[in-house]
Amino acid sequence: MNAVSEGILHEDLRLLLETSLPAKKKKVLLGVADAKLGAAVQEELGYQCQTGGVVAEILRGIRLHFHALVKGLTAQSASKAQLGLGHSYSRAKVKFNVNRVDNMIIQSISLLDQLDKDINTFSMRVREWYGYHFPELVRIVPESSQYCRVARFIGNRRELGEQSLPGLEEILMDSAKAQAVLEASRSSMGMDISPLDLINIESFSSRVISLCEYRGELQRYLRSKMSQVAPSLSALIGEVVGARLISHAGSLTNLAKYPASTVQILGAEKALFRALKTRGNTPKYGLIFHSTFIGRAAAKNKGRISRYLANKCTIASRIDCFSEVPTSVFGDKLREQVEERLAFYETGEPPRKNLEVMKEAVLEASEVVAEVKRKQEKKEKKKKKREKRRLEALAAAAAEGENSVLEAEENNVEPKKKKKKKKKQQELEGDSEQELEAAEEPEENGLEEEALPKKKRKLRVEVAEEEEERKKKKKKKVKDSEQD
Repeated sequence: MNAVSEGILHEDLRLLLETSLPAKKKKVLLGVADAKLGAAVQEELGYQCQTGGVVAEILRGIRLHFHALVKGLTAQSASKAQLGLGHSYSRAKVKFNVNRVDNMIIQSISLLDQLDKDINTFSMRVREWYGYHFPELVRIVPESSQYCRVARFIGNRRELGEQSLPGLEEILMDSAKAQAVLEASRSSMGMDISPLDLINIESFSSRVISLCEYRGELQRYLRSKMSQVAPSLSALIGEVVGARLISHAGSLTNLAKYPASTVQILGAEKALFRALKTRGNTPKYGLIFHSTFIGRAAAKNKGRISRYLANKCTIASRIDCFSEVPTSVFGDKLREQVEERLAFYETGEPPRKNLEVMKEAVLEASEVVAEVKRKQEKKEKKKKKREKRRLEALAAAAAEGENSVLEAEENNVEPKKKKKKKKKQQELEGDSEQELEAAEEPEENGLEEEALPKKKRKLRVEVAEEEEERKKKKKKKVKDSEQD
């Protein structure tokens, strides 16, 4: 209904009204529940519309008894249609781009803050625990993750020698510190420790180190998600502070709806309400205090730069929320503006006007968006080609499978025929031999030959000829062998 509220009538509604109402009767009273819709109908088509409490009641009654007013429509089918309409409306409202989900940012920044607290607590526990054995190590290695790595590497300080210097230098990235650790281990005032305690300390240090490594991976993941969801905001104020703003607001859309004054004090609600209650000074900044701009500004300019930065953060969040192809061009330009404003507070050099900067940003962003769309089109073409090749390969494989099945069936059929032919030939040969024997016996006994059928006669002749050929071949072989 956004298009209707802006005065543009939906095409389907326009066609419905133009076909259902006569063109001559321009002054027809239409009962419309929405005043904006009525104004749009009157502006586009010229039909006078009436809105009010009575119209709403009439339309509610029509909706309630719609199945009775329309022929062929039952109450059950009407309820099903209403349910389907509700589902389609909900799907349209919920439809979003999977790559631009800000829920993952909210969860990851919350986990990152929790990990920071846990790592600090656990590293303090490692320091206290290992400090009984090697108390001087805390002053030499103050950083938490480095301390845990060094404690796991050293173990028992009495076993630390010159051969351990390369490993210490690799962990500490400083040869002077490694030498200081070695010298401190030789003159340490710590107590001796049992091997079982050392095993527990080393295992706990390994857990803390793995948490530190996972924190680094999570920060890289958060950086990649912010570059996809809110690139302008992350380019302006940083990934961590931008993610905290989104998490505190609840979503990127809520942050985009906030005015700049709310974004400025976002995260300092307690101080704000306390100041309003006691009629004191309201806070100047909330979560945006962690950005580098406010820390670099002078004390007298912190309030002004925080107000200016909140204004630019609001613009960046709205650009990220409502742009089709989010880019970091606007964030870079807004960051340049904040830098120029800082220089103006310090040196008095006038900054560029916002109109000039935004014109430059629009030109650059249009080029970047065109390049991104070109790349997306190329990817889609490649994807379609791959899919086409895959389907062709599948079709070819299916055709080959069918051909192989047919060939196998033919091969299975042919041997049977051959076997049958062989059996028949063997039977015929056996019959011919029996007939020859039978034929020879009457001659010996002086009896006359019985009349044989034509087929058997032919077979008998063929067999006799084959035997004669065999005998001739044998005789030739014998003669050749004698000559040799």
